[in-house]
This record gives sequence, structure tokens and C-alpha cells, in this order.
Amino acid sequence: MISAGDFRNGICFEMDSQVYQVVEFQHVKPGKGAAFVRTKYKNVRNGSVVERSFNPSEKFEQAQLERNDMQYIYSDGDLYFFMDQNTYEQRPISKNDIGDGIKFLKEEMICKVLSYKGEVFGVELPIIVELEITECEPGVRGDTANNANKIAVLETGASVKVPLFVNQNEIIRVDTRTGEYIERA
Repeated sequence: MISAGDFRNGICFEMDSQVYQVVEFQHVKPGKGAAFVRTKYKNVRNGSVVERSFNPSEKFEQAQLERNDMQYIYSDGDLYFFMDQNTYEQRPISKNDIGDGIKFLKEEMICKVLSYKGEVFGVELPIIVELEITECEPGVRGDTANNANKIAVLETGASVKVPLFVNQNEIIRVDTRTGEYIERA
């Protein structure tokens, strides 16, 4: 059991048969009245974010999320197959459970598969991935005075804004959280 007074960023708890993760919290002690905990928490299954205040003595069941390293192998329709690195067991995960990071998912990539009581609800990609540019316009010499960008299509099919000096067939680093170009590899 965990009390609302013990909430910290990243802690997971069960409430109303749902699993939530604390995104933000603040202990408030007003001049008049009792103290309370102002919390912003996210439903780990559907991603909805809710703000609510709790009495610090309210108790909740603490949820233990499992984060397993799994290797992405292949996709078949809307199912993406991941292999457990320890048991070599293959597990299909639906496109919806992977989320927006799917556009940077590359075969043989090691990801963290998030589950709760055996139910998979998400996939965390590495923060930075290296991908090859398959399509982009060639850079124009001397056109570097301003901070201009162009669109490049990556090997996974994702489109990313890159500086003008980056060319086709180069490998670049991309932040999977924001989808932004970081640097050439």
C-alpha cells in the first residue's frame, strides 16, 4: 500500500481497477485547512491524463509494472512481433499499444515492453535511434547562412526535418520522444 503523501514522479498505483502513473505532484499546505496533494496522473493503458487533489492519508495499492527488454523482429498487418531476450519467446503487440514511436521502429531494435499482470500496454523505444535517410533533396552549396530545414524520409518511412547540409543515404540520430533530428551519426 502507498499513501498519497508518498507520491513521487513515476510511481504507479491502482485506483478504481485502473493503473495510473504519477506524472507530476505537489504537496500543498494552505494557511487554513488541511494539507493536500495536488497530482497529475496518467492512465497507463489508454494514456489519458487527469489532475486531482488527494488527502495525504488516502491509501492505494502500489502497482508493479514490468519492463522487459525485447527485440523487435517483424510485423504482420497490425501486429508487431517482439522476442524476449532471455526466453526467446515471441509476443505479438498491437499497433495501438506501441503508440507514436512506431514510425521509428526498426527491425532488430531492442525496446522495453511495458506490462502489468501479463497485459502489455506500451513499448518504450530507445530515446535516440540511428536511421538512414532514403529520400531527401540534395543540399545547395552556400545556402547555410540561415537556419533552414528540409524534409527527409527515413528508412522506417518517418519524415523528419533536417538541416540543408544532410544528404540522402546518410545515417542520422533522431530523438524518438520528439521526432526531431539531433545530429549525423
